Amino acid sequence: MILCAGNSEQFDFALPIGVGLVESAINLTRLATMEAPEFLLFVGTAGSYGNHEIFEIVESKTAANVEQALLLGSAYTPINNVVSAAEDVSRETIVNSSNYITTDPEMAKHFLSKKLELENMEFFSVLAVAKTFGIPAGGVFCVTNFCDKNAHEDFLKNQPRAKELLTEYMKEKGVLK
Repeated sequence: MILCAGNSEQFDFALPIGVGLVESAINLTRLATMEAPEFLLFVGTAGSYGNHEIFEIVESKTAANVEQALLLGSAYTPINNVVSAAEDVSRETIVNSSNYITTDPEMAKHFLSKKLELENMEFFSVLAVAKTFGIPAGGVFCVTNFCDKNAHEDFLKNQPRAKELLTEYMKEKGVLK
C-alpha cells in the first residue's frame, strides 16, 4: 500500500492519510484495522537539515520524533522517540517528524549532530503504526527545502517538481507501471 500525506501533497498512485503526526496516525490506524496491507510505503517531501540537496531522493526505514526543546535541554521524554523497520539502523537516514517545521539553521545543525538528516511531518507516525501492526514499512522522500528561514517559500516553490521526481523515481524502481 502506497501512502502520502494529503492536502497539497497527493499522488494519483497513493492513498492520502492526513497531514502531521496526529491525522496520519489516526487515519493509518483505521486503514490497518480494516485491511492488512503487506507493506506500507510512504511517499512525500522533506526538508534537509543540511546533508541532502534540493531534489535529492532519499529512502529510509527509520524515523524519530525529536522536538527542539529536547535538543535545547528544556524538555525530556520518557518514551522511545525513534522507530525503525530497518535491519541495520546505523546505515539509515533518520527522518525526524514533528508538527512544526524548522526555520532556524542553527537548530538544523543541532538535529544533524544527533544524526537526524531530514524532516517530514508524517513519517514517524507511519512507522509507529506499521510497527504496532507488524507491517513492514519504508519511505521515499524528495528534498524540497533546507530547514532555514526560507523553508516554507522554498517548499512551495519546489514541491511541484519534487512530486514529479518522486513519480518518476517510483516508475524507475518498478513500483509503478
